[in-house]
Amino acid sequence: MKSSTTAETAQQPAVRGEAVPQVIAATVEHDGDLEHVIERARDFAKPFLASSELESGENALAHADAVVGILHGLGSSETMQAAVYLVYACPHLNRPEEVITKAFSKHFALLAVETNKLMRVQRQARDAQVGQALPQDDLAVQTENVRKMLLAFSRDLRVVMLRLASRLQTLRYYAASKKPVSPALARESMQVFAPLANRLGIWQIKWEMEDLAFRFLEPETYRQVARLLDEKRAEREHYMLQLRRHLEMELRANSISATVSGRPKHIYSIVKKMRGKSLPFDQVFDIRALRVIVPNVKDCYAALSWVHSHFEHIDAEFDDYIARPKPNGYQSLHTVVRDEAGRAIEIQIRTQAMHDHAESGVAAHWAYKEAGTKGYAGVTAASDYDAKIAVLRQLLAWERDLAGSASRNNLFEDRIYVLTPDAAVIELPQGATPLDFAYAVHTSVGHRCRGARVDGAMVPLNTPLKNGQTVEISTVKEGRPSRDWLNSELGYLTSNRAKSKVRAWFNAQATEATVARGRELVEKLLQREGKTAIKHDDLAAQLGLKSADALFELVGKDELSLRAIEALLRPASEAAAHEDEPQVPVRKARSGDGGPRGGVLVVGVDSLMTQLAKCCKPAPPDEICGFVTRGKGVSVHRADCSNFREMAARNAERVIDVQWGRPRGKEGAVYPMDVSVEATDRQGLLRDISEVFAREKTNVIGVQTQSVKGMAWMVFTVEVSDSTRLNKVLGQVAAVKGVRSARRR
Repeated sequence: MKSSTTAETAQQPAVRGEAVPQVIAATVEHDGDLEHVIERARDFAKPFLASSELESGENALAHADAVVGILHGLGSSETMQAAVYLVYACPHLNRPEEVITKAFSKHFALLAVETNKLMRVQRQARDAQVGQALPQDDLAVQTENVRKMLLAFSRDLRVVMLRLASRLQTLRYYAASKKPVSPALARESMQVFAPLANRLGIWQIKWEMEDLAFRFLEPETYRQVARLLDEKRAEREHYMLQLRRHLEMELRANSISATVSGRPKHIYSIVKKMRGKSLPFDQVFDIRALRVIVPNVKDCYAALSWVHSHFEHIDAEFDDYIARPKPNGYQSLHTVVRDEAGRAIEIQIRTQAMHDHAESGVAAHWAYKEAGTKGYAGVTAASDYDAKIAVLRQLLAWERDLAGSASRNNLFEDRIYVLTPDAAVIELPQGATPLDFAYAVHTSVGHRCRGARVDGAMVPLNTPLKNGQTVEISTVKEGRPSRDWLNSELGYLTSNRAKSKVRAWFNAQATEATVARGRELVEKLLQREGKTAIKHDDLAAQLGLKSADALFELVGKDELSLRAIEALLRPASEAAAHEDEPQVPVRKARSGDGGPRGGVLVVGVDSLMTQLAKCCKPAPPDEICGFVTRGKGVSVHRADCSNFREMAARNAERVIDVQWGRPRGKEGAVYPMDVSVEATDRQGLLRDISEVFAREKTNVIGVQTQSVKGMAWMVFTVEVSDSTRLNKVLGQVAAVKGVRSARRR
């Protein structure tokens, strides 16, 4: 009697665990050693798997046997191979952890249970992607989170090895049986499993999985390229055999002990290169490719010298990754040459140690191969996540001591991955709570959160979450966060992002209170002055503010005095009595503050200090705008200042009209300005430019210089009376020998 399964797991039969007592009796005697562990594990699982089928239709026992063969080919130990059978037997047991622990050990039991849990969660995530039409960007983020979850989910990272081998066998079965494949499964294989095999340096799995998944996703393109490769395969292979023998013989004749071999051709990598570099098939150079393995680095360059002296080489296709290794440590010499008939041949030259690293070391050139939408420009392993991947190759060493070591190093201890009820993967910091999860889903969900279920059970909001759990949030229609959530001792929030959202909510409430206070003060003033008919928005407009709320906020913060409003409300006759008085005081420059010996008038507002913005350094007759800061008066910017535009977009109500005032004192006002100069670097360049400023009587108060590869970049801070005066000076600087451009920043 056969039973059917889901994903790549065996489904539980109608009667579970009946054969377990006999199997335990046969295996528990050997619990003290690991002799014949594969045979014992297979005998344990056979009663459950022999008549069970996977979702693909493959016999479960045959699938497990094939996975064991794949792991054996990778050099995996007998203990890990034995664990495969226990993984597929696990769903058939009532108490799998207890039963497998008694029959084998705690470590086997945990590995089997964790792997099955991951298989379940992955299927949920895959089904969710099938049922949702996600935008491409969201799909990419979700795919990367599934990748990370695959590595971070289990306490024992050898689960990843088992999953990779199992998925490869599933693809092999579909290819051999010619059965239709779910596009979601093929995409997951291409976008999740193959890149992880790549990062782990498991090339046998990576290349084959990519080719099989591509065959299912784009069958027409696959067949087309396969035909192109097959058309002259015999002729090409005969030619490459002769070339390989000739090259090996000639190198040995030159005292270079070299082993020359052909490189396998992978259809997906050929298609990816054709698309990434926009090349036709006949322009893909590594269709004909050889690899030369020599004893040491000196021989690498000696072999390269011989190859370049006997073949025409293509300069643009030469890369010395020995002198300049890739960020991941990959080393080799790559060159492309042409034979007498003009055929392109790619040749890679490396030592045996370099070859071992490239073929089975950690993440060999994954950054180059996974450039994705960035094409072939290359990427670097810049994140903590990518750095941690570098140690995962230790998995194959760790699992050799499976029975005697816990092997519980969690390389992702700072992150966890949990699921929404729709199986979307959410990345959170270690120790995150359901409340952190709620804010990660949406700010509104966090504010209105009142309860949570984790894997179906109600839990307190400060319960730490674990990898792979499914979290469901209960909300109210109208809700607000609690100040207790910001109390670190209560443990409600771990994520800094969630904490900032809660603080922002309370800050917004404080702003509302400030606006209410300002409204009350303005309305009382209008009543005293008998001007209650004036609209608040009109009053704000007269003060250069965008809205009444902006006016109320400034008044509520005491950043705008009520005297300024009174001045607007005075009758014209009363205002005429004061017309000899200065409407707005002019700020005088203080020593060391970088301000001009002049001033800026803030239109319509009294008693506000002004300061020139250092980001754009305005000077007359530049068009200027003012921005009301918190506690520092009005910051004056050039109207075209990008910083001002960003601040104005965020806080339009704090923009205020300003204009240049007349300078006070006998000396004319001067203003600091930055001048950017780009030039070809040479001896005496700085001296010649400085002489121009001296000749034009322009005071230089600061200089910054940088020179890279013959180019010099300089920034001079000068003092001038107005920006038009600077144009003449810039013309003189641009005329200096070697100067390419001179402009105001």
